[in-house]
Amino acid sequence: MPVFLEPVTEQIPAQSIIIIHPGSKNLRIGKASDLNPKVILNAVARKRKPNGMVYKDSFLPPMVPRSKDLTQIMEESRLQVSHTLQSSLQSDGRRRYATPPQQIAAFNRRSTSETQSVKEADWIKREDDYIVGDDILALKDDDTYNIHFPYKRGELNVHSGPGGSLKSILADLKVIWEYAIEEKMGIPLKDMKLYKVVLIIPDIYNRLYLKELTTLLLCEIGFGGCFLLQDHVAATFGAGLGFACVVDVGAEKTSVSCVEDGISHRDTRVRIDYGGSDITQTLFWLLQKCAFPYKNCDATDKLDAMLLDQLKKDICHVDLNICGSQEKTFTVKKPGMPVEAYTIQVGDECLIAPLSLFQPELFKVTGVHSFHTQKRFIGDSEDPHDENYLRETSRKYTKDNSEHSVEMQEEAAMHTNAGDDEVVVDNVDSAPISINNKEPDAPRDFIVGPQQSLSLDHAILQSIDRCPTEDLKRKMYSCILVVGSGMKFQGIGMWLHNRISLQIPYMFRAEQMDIITLPKEIDPGMTTWKGASILSCLESAQELWINRQEWEQIGVRLLRERAPFMW
Repeated sequence: MPVFLEPVTEQIPAQSIIIIHPGSKNLRIGKASDLNPKVILNAVARKRKPNGMVYKDSFLPPMVPRSKDLTQIMEESRLQVSHTLQSSLQSDGRRRYATPPQQIAAFNRRSTSETQSVKEADWIKREDDYIVGDDILALKDDDTYNIHFPYKRGELNVHSGPGGSLKSILADLKVIWEYAIEEKMGIPLKDMKLYKVVLIIPDIYNRLYLKELTTLLLCEIGFGGCFLLQDHVAATFGAGLGFACVVDVGAEKTSVSCVEDGISHRDTRVRIDYGGSDITQTLFWLLQKCAFPYKNCDATDKLDAMLLDQLKKDICHVDLNICGSQEKTFTVKKPGMPVEAYTIQVGDECLIAPLSLFQPELFKVTGVHSFHTQKRFIGDSEDPHDENYLRETSRKYTKDNSEHSVEMQEEAAMHTNAGDDEVVVDNVDSAPISINNKEPDAPRDFIVGPQQSLSLDHAILQSIDRCPTEDLKRKMYSCILVVGSGMKFQGIGMWLHNRISLQIPYMFRAEQMDIITLPKEIDPGMTTWKGASILSCLESAQELWINRQEWEQIGVRLLRERAPFMW
């Protein structure tokens, strides 16, 4: 039987630790000693085989066909948000006002593009077997390449199409990570054994995927050591907080959990299948209703998708002091084409799109969005002493002890003088725990109304409500940390504060609530990566590293023993 090796406890220099934070859209990678990571598109384009199937992952979640009923639901939701905005007050106490959409549309219909003389560079022609990262954007659409995003909605993008198997996705990740390390960071792959790596994983994880990713890092790429770290735990380290209800809004997913002292409480975790890219598509739908002047805009085209995403970042906000219509300009740049500039008018569409997080029926523009919680693990043959074994063993001992206690009480009753009034034997509920009953510690389901999606504020409230103690709930209400690149809108923190304040249970309303949207004055999209780089250099982290030799000898049981989260 293999013996667990003692982990190396000597301090590892920050410049020899690489932090990898993969997302549904971008990859953030860099040394722990770097101020900021390198950010590249987390995608790979692979040369299609002759007569092979065409497959291209979309750069934005695809819009779904809108039936009459769906259009009505979205329109009612839009009007609901619009009316809420019109009844809101500016900071000086005056009521907000909005320019009628018909007036904005009339301006936009008259708007025409201005062609600039500067011509963008031509499309690139490549014959490589694969192309990684931002270079994909300059590939012509008719090129013989399939485009794959290894992550989708915050999890590995396993699907039934070409390149959708777990093995294919791991091969894509190997190509992307090695390209980033060698080309962007300038580290030769032959030196990988001299570096250790921290992989940031989702707070709701799949154990099979984690096992395969650890094998990829240690055995395929050849790092000298690794450990895995949950993103919400890393976020609290990056923000310098001991506890927080972490809200992570990424490109394609939104996740919430309560973290205390480096532990993400399992029952509080929830991941919802919408994010910043769905806000982009909602904005596009709203702009089209106002006669968007760029008529040829196609959200399925990769360059137009990136344009819409940038437009969202430039014009969207939740600043109630900005009323009426605003004129904005944007440019359309495509290889081989002159640059075109457009001027548009926008009104409350700039606020309604971000506020879809609180009115997620607007996200139906990209389909139905489900949510996920951390499920019980069915077991792994390589790890027989997992949580299932421990739980069943604990239940067996509980049952045995209960039966033993009843036997002792019955024996005491037999020796008791029935006429002695001073002797009282209490009744004891000795019913054994049935394994057929629902698990006593099974998480409660998150609640949504019929035909509704889980909104961000309800996800936060229900996550905190699943904390095990009242004291912990009070702490979580006092500190809500917002990270990720999908919710970087001016004024969104105050809106979230007001939404939570109106619904917080009465017993917690006396607590001061802090909504942190700009932790330590750094980009919230970098907070999680920064937290992992900080934690990896702590003395206490030196016991977490797993090396290739012990991984090949012991396998997945090492993750149960060493992982800084409940395996």
